[in-house]
This record gives sequence, C-alpha cells and structure tokens, in this order.
Amino acid sequence: MNFQLTDNSRQRVKKIFFLALPAILEMSLNTMLGVADTLMISRIIGKEGLAAVGFANQIFYMLIFVFSSFNAGATAMVARSYGEKNYKRLNKIMGQNLTLNTTIGIFVFFITFIFAGNIMTVYDITTEVRTLGVTYLKVVSFSQLFMFASFAMAASLRGAGDTKTPMYITGTANVINIIGNYVLITGFGFFPELGIAGAALSTTISRFLAVIAYIYVVFNIKERLQLKFNNLKLTKKIIIPLWNFSYAAGLEQLSMQVAFFINGIIISSLPTTSEAAFRILINIESISFMPAIGFSIATATLVGKHLGEDDPEESLKTGFTAASMGIIWGIFMGLIFILFPAAIIKIFTTEKVVIDASIWTLRIAGLNQAPLAFMIIMSGALRGTGDTKGVMIITAMRLWLIFIPLTYLFTIILNQGVSGVWYAEISSFVVFSIVIFKRFYSMEWSKIKMFA
Repeated sequence: MNFQLTDNSRQRVKKIFFLALPAILEMSLNTMLGVADTLMISRIIGKEGLAAVGFANQIFYMLIFVFSSFNAGATAMVARSYGEKNYKRLNKIMGQNLTLNTTIGIFVFFITFIFAGNIMTVYDITTEVRTLGVTYLKVVSFSQLFMFASFAMAASLRGAGDTKTPMYITGTANVINIIGNYVLITGFGFFPELGIAGAALSTTISRFLAVIAYIYVVFNIKERLQLKFNNLKLTKKIIIPLWNFSYAAGLEQLSMQVAFFINGIIISSLPTTSEAAFRILINIESISFMPAIGFSIATATLVGKHLGEDDPEESLKTGFTAASMGIIWGIFMGLIFILFPAAIIKIFTTEKVVIDASIWTLRIAGLNQAPLAFMIIMSGALRGTGDTKGVMIITAMRLWLIFIPLTYLFTIILNQGVSGVWYAEISSFVVFSIVIFKRFYSMEWSKIKMFA
C-alpha cells in the first residue's frame, strides 16, 4: 500500500475535512450543551450541584449510548446504500431506524423517571449531592423522548453525506438551551427560579425543539432522503441486517458505559472537591476530542460509500488519512493542556481548591490526546465498513483488561486521586492503538456482505 502524498491524497484530505467540519461543529455544539450546564451550575449552585449533575448525566448517557446503538448500523447501511445509489432502500433504513429509536426512547424515559432515586443510591455521595442528582435526573429524563429520535435522523443524514443539517439544528438548540439555563436557574425576569431543575428543564425544551426541526427536514425538505409514513413500518428485510450490524455496537456501548459507571463509583469514593475536579476535566477533554468525533463520522460515511462503490482500497486510504489528521490535532491539543492548564480550568470554576486539584491531571490528559483521537477515528472507520463486532471486542478488552483495573490501582491503591484515571486511560490507548491499526490494515472488513 502506497501512502505517498499525491494529488489524490490531497483531494482525500480535503474531502474528509469538509465533510467532517460540520460534524465537528455539531459535536462541539452538542458538547457545549453539557458544558453550559456545567459552567452555570458550577458558578450559580456550586460544587455540590456540579457533582450531582455529573453523576446523574453518567447514568443518563449510559442509557442513551447503549440503547441508541442501532444508529451505528444505520449509518453504515445508509452510507453503503448511498454509495450504491439505492435511495429507496436508504429511506426505508432511515424510517425504520427512527421507529426503533422512538420506541426505545419511550422505554428509557420510564426507566429513568421511575427509578431515578434508586439509581443515584449506587454512588457513595453526600445526601445533598444525591438529592440534587435525583431532581436533575427526573426532569432531564423527559428529554430522552426527543433525543433518541433526533439521534436516529441525524445518523441517517450523516450516513448520506449531509453533516450540515445536524450542525444547524444542534447549534440552534444549544443557543436556546444556554438562554433557558440562565433564566430558569436564576429566575430571571418573570421566570421562576428553579435551580438545578431549571438546567434540566432547559435541556429538555431545547431537545424537544430539535426533534421538531428534524421531523420537518426529513419529511418535507429533502429530495432523495425524504421519509414517507410507510417507511416507518418495520420489515424483516431491513430490521434483520440492521440488528446484525447494530447489536455489537450495543454490546460495545454497554461494556463502555458499565466501565464508566464503575469508574464513577471509584471516583465517588474521593472527596467532593476531587469529584468536581473530575467532572470539569471530563468536560474539558470532551471538548478537545470533538474534532476526532467529527473525523470519525466523516470517515465512517466515506469508507462505507467507497465500499458501496466497490473500492475497498480507497476506504483503507481514507481511514488512515483521517487517523493521521486526528493525531495532528491530538498533538496540538495536548500541548495546550500541558502549557496552559490553569487558564483552561478557570473557565469552568472559580474555586481555588478545585483548580489546584485539577492542574496536574490536565497536564497528564494532554499526553492522552493523540492516542485518544487515533482510537476514535479508527473505530469510526471500522464501523463504516460494518465491522462493528471488531470494534466491540477491541473496546471491551481495552476497558476491562487495562482501563478499569489500572484505574482502581492508580486511584485507590496508589492514592493518585483523579490523575489515576488518566494514567490508566493512556496505558489502555497505547496498547490497543496497535491492535486496532492491525485490524483495519488487514482489510478483512472488505469481505463483509451488508445486504442479501
């Protein structure tokens, strides 16, 4: 395989970048929704509220990522259909995936709303933090009714190469959320002062408006990607391959979210200051790897499209080109973390004790940025080929053989506090970056048949 820089490779970089850019902006804006909550809750309510929202969101996102796994299979199937120019099948995939996600969203809403109090008891946290967490989780659970449907439509649009529409909708929703946060948390003007419940209600309202926008787009605006009500009906011809390419992604997310859940329990045994520092550091790192997420989305779309065009070699080159772009970004962000940790942390909190507890760990996290970006993009490339089982196995092994055991070792036994989480994460990424590289380079995925 020749990876020398040529006119074709330059065109490949441009194609990846311009497809990824709207996705990067969308993911960044989506992350900013959580960051807006973090900033306002940290400054208005305090570290107890910040810790409460962090623990509640850990439960919230665990359920979302596990149960929205059909979107991984849908994106790959849509991208393949798009490459084959089979728009009739593409719209059936989009419609049936929307039906599945909406049904799951209703189910997850009831689970989180009814059992919010029981869920929060698993953490070793103070009564005040637990009470605030239950309040936030109960209110924000309503947003799951809308979030699953939005994810389904966004995944299908991206699979067909439309990364701009999700960006516009997410950006608008975030502006609404930020305004809503301020007026509902503080009781600005004639609005009631709802505190932490106000942050949750604002998030829910913004996600409701987002799903209305998506419904309007896919039923009225698009041409080749336009849903009809008969496309919402489930059929074996679509559901069986959708399940086959999605269940592994679901197991991957289950493994990942359970690992994060256990990681949260480990962190909850630390003082509240450390818990708050951890939540801030997670938010900072979440922003830093948004470009990698965007490159991953673009890579999955392009790799699947090239396979639909029967050009697996171009799929391979696209995957490695995107991964190289991600590594460059990771090195840049790593240097920012290492050189300016205090300035970054002060954006999120004014509490000196939390700032002091976070500086060293953010420098350590800087070393994690390049391998983290590489793993994210390579995982997206493999998902785009339909090799969701390979990603599942690699992710599960990374988490349970290295990340969780070393997190406990560094954080608790060696008493390294929140820094122990990043020591463990760096170790796991270094080892499994080699594994995922070999998996993608083998091109075994070129033999995967997506449709009968």
